[in-house]
Amino acid sequence: MDLPLAPRMARFKRSPTNAITQRARELKAAGRDVVTVSSGEPDFDTPDHIKEAAKAALDRGATKYTTVDGTAELKAAVAAKFRDENGLDYGADQISVGTGGKQVIFNALMATVGDGDEVVIPAPHWVSYPDIVRVAGGTPTIVETRADKGFLLAPEDLDAAITPRTRWLILNNPTNPSGAVYDADSLRQIADVLLDHPDVLVLTDDIYEHLIYDNAVFHTIAGLEPKLFERTLTMNGMSKAYCMTGWRIGFAGGPAPLIRAMSKLQTQCTSSPNSIAQWAAAEALKGPKTFLEANRRTFQARRDRLVGRLQAIPGLACPTPKGAFYAFPDCSGVLGKATPDGKTIESDADFAAYLLDHHDLALVPGSAFGMGPYLRISYAAADAVLETACDRLAAACEALV
Repeated sequence: MDLPLAPRMARFKRSPTNAITQRARELKAAGRDVVTVSSGEPDFDTPDHIKEAAKAALDRGATKYTTVDGTAELKAAVAAKFRDENGLDYGADQISVGTGGKQVIFNALMATVGDGDEVVIPAPHWVSYPDIVRVAGGTPTIVETRADKGFLLAPEDLDAAITPRTRWLILNNPTNPSGAVYDADSLRQIADVLLDHPDVLVLTDDIYEHLIYDNAVFHTIAGLEPKLFERTLTMNGMSKAYCMTGWRIGFAGGPAPLIRAMSKLQTQCTSSPNSIAQWAAAEALKGPKTFLEANRRTFQARRDRLVGRLQAIPGLACPTPKGAFYAFPDCSGVLGKATPDGKTIESDADFAAYLLDHHDLALVPGSAFGMGPYLRISYAAADAVLETACDRLAAACEALV
């Protein structure tokens, strides 16, 4: 049967990172020894005190529906986090909790973006931003950044991209996939441009906030420029730093009218997030956090080893990322070469396919993030996995002619 689908389904594509990771799972299930460095998922287990909070919630029967956009207890923990860590003062009516950070972003854009509205997105960018905009009926305005400028959005490029139809700027800091980090000065320059465009909203995705290296200091734009507070949605969540990807809890602080609209939308999709996960998230935000620094040090050590290996592979050039847990090497040095079976590598997507098909290595081409020819390699993986990945990558490059 040829099932007709809604026209909106043609506006967007399946998430490339999910698709590649799923294909790697299928190959593993078929007996292939696939090494996967495509997923943005920490290999560390959720800390014990967070799991114990979930067990306690189960034991006391906290298994019912909750308030649609988060329990009072979790909203209070989120408000305290924003106040203590970011200098942002939100009331309960200014906080939204969703089933992962992706849902929070989806809700915000669906509630505010109409047909023909534009959303400015610096590239390289997380794969889902443009497609969520398209689902909402809007148009993503992709603004490329430059490797020699640290993959940071240039203020003059932002200014040039804004039109009367611009609804949002999406700013990811630290950035997936490049690992770029906006310091106070670079954020100040972005803020100055936004002050000249009072109708543009700001969605700042701070999900990698606690994963920055080399003594860098994290800043979020609404904390840096209070005049932007009333038009900024500050999004964060539990997945990355707290090692809670499967728990599916994201949250945001923002203007009360926007939060109300997001809550209204959530009543007609998921309703409340998982009740047990909310209690676990509240404990994570309120409880001991020494593991954050220990994990951050581990990620930094992995980064240093991985970048060193990648820089030694002919055909690749890898800058040192300042945050998140991804390396983003330039693979232009392999383009035009041929695989042993005679296929020419014409793009980063071709190279990624060759790596998976012939060397059992799953990673994501940079073109999936709006910028090629690059590769995204996640170092949220054990040292042995990363070493094997580098061995296979080096062997794959050496095999090209």
